[in-house]
Amino acid sequence: LEIAIAGAKSRNEILGHSLFYGPPGLGKTTLAQIISNEMGGDFKTITAPMLQRPGDLASILVSLEENSIFFIDEIHRLHPMIEEILYPAMEDFRLDMLTGEAGKTTSISIDLSKFTLIGATTRSGALSRPLRDRFKQPYKLEPYTDEEMTGIIKRSAKLQNHPIDYHLAYMIAQRSRGTPRIGNRILGHIIDYVAWSQKENITEESIIESCNIHGIDENGLDERDREYLSCLKERYN
Repeated sequence: LEIAIAGAKSRNEILGHSLFYGPPGLGKTTLAQIISNEMGGDFKTITAPMLQRPGDLASILVSLEENSIFFIDEIHRLHPMIEEILYPAMEDFRLDMLTGEAGKTTSISIDLSKFTLIGATTRSGALSRPLRDRFKQPYKLEPYTDEEMTGIIKRSAKLQNHPIDYHLAYMIAQRSRGTPRIGNRILGHIIDYVAWSQKENITEESIIESCNIHGIDENGLDERDREYLSCLKERYN
């Protein structure tokens, strides 16, 4: 991403349309916001199910300013009729639509400001081939390593005025399943536990006790996960 952004800036162009795909909670929306900050453009975001009619998408497209970042989450859930409108918008920055009632429709074409579309999906295989091929830069997000998660947890704890050392952050990271969203949620549980138990700081004991209360084991599995695994083992051998 850093290379792509530097290249676009050097040519004084917008960034190419990008697709982020991978498991939930890895930071696809955050990356889109980072791109917006780096490129210095406006940031508009919407989830695909909220786009019910072609007019919903059209109103957003005509409002985009030059160099805007338009982020569509769950893009695999776009209605095919709405998806069709995106094709000329992505390729030629043009909005083509039919207006009027049945039998009295007219075709209109509106020039759009040059923008960057960023799509996010947990199911890249559910995207249609024409839409997927229009993204110049597809990026697959993988779960974070325990080392990377430790840095994320330490930063989050510091932002919440509960700085912790490497060992404690690593304990939480191991339970985070490589996902910042899960790690930050567990950290929130622990901070609540520390406040409830009237302690000043996060300790190894408070991490273990908080995770036990919420049924989270050392691998980050909760009660539902264990029931699922037990079902696979006992019912399906």
